[in-house]
Amino acid sequence: MGGAVSAGEDNDELIDNLKEAQYIRSDLVEHAFRAIDRADYYLEEFRDSAYKDLAWRRGNIHLSAPCIYSEVMEALDLQPGLSFLNLGSGTGYLSTMVGLILGPFGVNHGVELHEDVIEYAYQKLDFFIKMNDSFDRFEFCEPSFVVGNCLEIAPETRQYDRVYCGAGVQREHEDYMKKLLKVGGILVLPLEEKLTKITRTGYNTWETRKIIAVSFAPLVLPKHRENGKPRAVSLPAMFEVRSLQDLARITIRHILKRSGSGSLPLPQITGLKRRNHFKQKREHRDTPLLTNSYLFMSRLIPGPMDNNNNQSSTDNEDEDEDCSRVCEQLEDKEENGRRKEGSVLVIETPVNLLRERILSLPLPEPLKMYLLYYREK
Repeated sequence: MGGAVSAGEDNDELIDNLKEAQYIRSDLVEHAFRAIDRADYYLEEFRDSAYKDLAWRRGNIHLSAPCIYSEVMEALDLQPGLSFLNLGSGTGYLSTMVGLILGPFGVNHGVELHEDVIEYAYQKLDFFIKMNDSFDRFEFCEPSFVVGNCLEIAPETRQYDRVYCGAGVQREHEDYMKKLLKVGGILVLPLEEKLTKITRTGYNTWETRKIIAVSFAPLVLPKHRENGKPRAVSLPAMFEVRSLQDLARITIRHILKRSGSGSLPLPQITGLKRRNHFKQKREHRDTPLLTNSYLFMSRLIPGPMDNNNNQSSTDNEDEDEDCSRVCEQLEDKEENGRRKEGSVLVIETPVNLLRERILSLPLPEPLKMYLLYYREK
């Protein structure tokens, strides 16, 4: 399933296309998608295919199409501090994006059928924490994955605020999925070839909305065991008591982040190629993108006058040159302004302010590394 949007040359261009096609509609979701390069979750020899709007599978490793993940993220209506359960967590790509929104006091669990995929997901998670600057730009809820069949989750498992199932669900398993959800919670799943959003409005009441048509591999049914008893999949603890060190680290990072870089970062688009890409898009839009400066100047500068107004062609040419010079100056000024204001169109390579502030603190090196979440371990 996929191919709804054109292929991009890099992760930012892929997100641009998803926004233009209205698959990404909120700032939170956009920031999460831009923070993680989709290609990082591909095997190295297949990275060139990462920015196509297509699903990808190699053995047990699988990624859904970007347009599907976009619709899922928007439908989940994620907020900091919520609990999330990913049934069929796969590479951990979706769980990691969700963790950027949930923050350090959320809950982020995943169940995956294949043990080799769990190992792959933890390798990618470790790479993200150690190597990706986005880790320090967000307050992260680290996902935890367990091996097992999501249809064998222990019945005493506590319910979640948000649940996503990444495999096709038939009607006979719909009620099972609903029981994993708190009142007020949201379940997103492929139900009979339709990506479906189910909101639990009361103890026995639900609201259902179909989103888009999809094609997912069906859930793998549990194998019958010799003793006739199903194997219960135990999920991680819903809430764990944080150590004083962890709470101090989270608080210090939060204070430094807020004082240094404000709230969530703007989408980051860098490089000459990206500037040209946006410039071309702007030139072909139906509505003109004029600033107040351009509008103001267009009223002050008169247009060419004919011979009836006793103005020579030489004067007209001089005036045209003056107009062109003024417009060029204004364009240069606005370009510099966009660069200073951190515009989406032109942004210099960002500085990791949190990391810089932590490294500049008068603290022992081991403590600095702890504040950087063991980035150097």
